[in-house]
Amino acid sequence: MKNFLLGLGFATLWASASVANKFGLEGNQPPLWMTNLRFMIAAILLLLIVHGIQRAAFPKGNEWKALLIYGLLNNTLYMSLFIYGLKGASAGISTLTLAINPVLISILSSIFLKKEISKNTWIGLVLGVLGISVATFPLLQNAYISLEGMLFLGASMLCYSIGTVYYTSQTWTLPKLSINAWQIFFGAMGMLPITFLFNDISTTVYSTQFCLSVLWLVIIVTIIAVQFWLNLLSIDAVKASFWLFTCPILGFIYANIFVGEPITVFTITGIVLVISGLYINQKT
Repeated sequence: MKNFLLGLGFATLWASASVANKFGLEGNQPPLWMTNLRFMIAAILLLLIVHGIQRAAFPKGNEWKALLIYGLLNNTLYMSLFIYGLKGASAGISTLTLAINPVLISILSSIFLKKEISKNTWIGLVLGVLGISVATFPLLQNAYISLEGMLFLGASMLCYSIGTVYYTSQTWTLPKLSINAWQIFFGAMGMLPITFLFNDISTTVYSTQFCLSVLWLVIIVTIIAVQFWLNLLSIDAVKASFWLFTCPILGFIYANIFVGEPITVFTITGIVLVISGLYINQKT
């Protein structure tokens, strides 16, 4: 039950990022700067909590290297590539690519962690991908994707999956809050030069809507949801990855509630398939 609640909490909060980003980026706000700002604020808050209030020990030796690599893969490369991939793809395609992550994580775990993929896992993967495909079908009617968009989105999913498997392969002695703080910090620092190169931050309008969106992304998504994700990964990376299938589905529901996008029979069918795949994979 604890693991189930962790997964449900992660998916519910993580899926809200798409709507929060949509609100924050209205009015042609610089996308990389908004993401970078979110990471920097989250890193400062977490480092103050970890080392200022909790007085936790600083990372040592190879821990610095592991945190740097994980931060660059999980934040810098994943988010930078994904944001620019969105420029060359429609909403349906970009949502559909999220279903690649659990498949990639399962395959990479099998190759590098020597983790056997069970029959139930394969069934769950097929149902998950099928569910996302069905749910996004209406969005695919007028879908498009350029070669550049496809390459960016594919590379972003690969970076996120490699980062997940890399995190699982490490022996961590640091508290998860400390891991989260430092990996976000390194991710933010790595994204800074990319942000200044591709975004004109002087065009940013710090409206109430922009600030509230960033605040939501900082506290709810980057701090709390990622904390849940790290706890899930410490239990089982492959089982944890299946919760990523639910994020696009929940994203559709949030979009219906907050921005009035329709929920169709395809969405409901997709939800049933995704939940079925999740159940088959999670059950003992």
